[in-house]
Amino acid sequence: MESKKFPHDFLWGGAVAAHQLEGGYDKEGKGISIADVMTAGANGKDREITKGILPDRYYPNHEAIDFYSRYKGDIQLFAEMGFRCFRTSIAWTRVFPNGDECEPNEKGLKFYDDLFDELLKYGIEPVITLSHFEMPYYLVEKYGGWRDRRLIRFFVKFAETVMKRYKDKVKYWMTFNEINNQSSVQNAWGGWTNSGILYREDEDVQTVLQQAVHYQMVASAITVKIGHEINPDFQIGCMLAMVPFYARTCRPQDEIAAQIAMEHRLYYYGDLHVFGEYPSFMKAFQKERGIVLDITKEDLQYLKEGCVDYIGISYYMSSTISSIETDDSIKVAEGFYVARNPYVEKSDWNWQIDPQGLRYSLNLLHQRYHKPIFVVENGFGAYDKMENGEIHDQYRIKYLKAHILEMKKAMVLDGIPVMGYTPWGCIDLVSAGSGEMEKRYGFIYVDKDNLGNGTLERKKKDSFAWYKKVIESDGEIL
Repeated sequence: MESKKFPHDFLWGGAVAAHQLEGGYDKEGKGISIADVMTAGANGKDREITKGILPDRYYPNHEAIDFYSRYKGDIQLFAEMGFRCFRTSIAWTRVFPNGDECEPNEKGLKFYDDLFDELLKYGIEPVITLSHFEMPYYLVEKYGGWRDRRLIRFFVKFAETVMKRYKDKVKYWMTFNEINNQSSVQNAWGGWTNSGILYREDEDVQTVLQQAVHYQMVASAITVKIGHEINPDFQIGCMLAMVPFYARTCRPQDEIAAQIAMEHRLYYYGDLHVFGEYPSFMKAFQKERGIVLDITKEDLQYLKEGCVDYIGISYYMSSTISSIETDDSIKVAEGFYVARNPYVEKSDWNWQIDPQGLRYSLNLLHQRYHKPIFVVENGFGAYDKMENGEIHDQYRIKYLKAHILEMKKAMVLDGIPVMGYTPWGCIDLVSAGSGEMEKRYGFIYVDKDNLGNGTLERKKKDSFAWYKKVIESDGEIL
């Protein structure tokens, strides 16, 4: 298996997000985004979401790694590795600073023109996410984020503006990044980054969540429909956080718990994107809970007309579900406990390391949806140590090699159509979850610490040369 090659048109590359690497948060007319009011956290410590930007707080996204002014040098390094594509996002607030303006910010549009031109100069295809944990903070303050139906109109205008502008430069698009992350309502961070929502104690969280998801799904569907009208060659996908849930034991109750977790944390979102309709289990759940949503006949028509072309996924880990509490479990809902899987290793951030779970995930998704799949995030966050001016990150190489091999098995042995592979954080950047710089993913080291100190100098890690060989050999040399 290891000696087999990937197809020559396989999209090898790397992935980032605008708010985690660009910086320049107030440059050339950019507005404040929801990422700009998130302070730095730490391993095991949540980021604080402040009301506006406070003078006595440190906001790591404000400067990030200053890709905004250094992108040409970084793209040169990506080209040296042989990237065929580069996944990033367009910051909504660079184009519409408040989100509800009539006219876009030309300086923001020009930045992405220049960025995409630089990528294309090296033969690197831009793969663009429209909403990647970032939206105008103004829309949260004035409208309550995605609680409000009017955000459909604002998002579609943003999407249509950039799709028209870059119709000859960008072929691959995704609408909402990891839209299913907000399904974990115990984590306030998910509702904020996905939808600009912090839940109140006096409201039914499930109703608010599902209403926001509905508005986003309608916005996504309209965007897909309009995008195909702008350029029929566009490939427009969704993006799901793929965390397969294993039953902790073969007890029937554990198997049912794992099934329900997959339905509510993944299939609910995938079914709306791919099939354009609400799955029966969600209709039953809403009826049982007395959840009544603002859904119009026009909405349902849009959902059917705006189904995605492919499924983008992130895959970092698997999870294990138990129907009963155990010594090592954490309660996530009544009758649902996330438990430690004793058969896999874990990272310094307690993320389960399960390469075989990627093959399993690709099979699950294709069996259900029969769509091409694009692995647009997969990576290993670790503490990298500089030794005599070098970073020997063999642990990262080991992780990525194992996952690429399992992806290859899914393609060759199982017949799964996988479009490409873009490891997450191909250059060190700010962690979305913790706001750390020292949770590093990249093939390229950036000299900056968790407190914002450093020169921002770039330096190749051992994994840089390794990934270059992987791409050169089309995955034959791992």
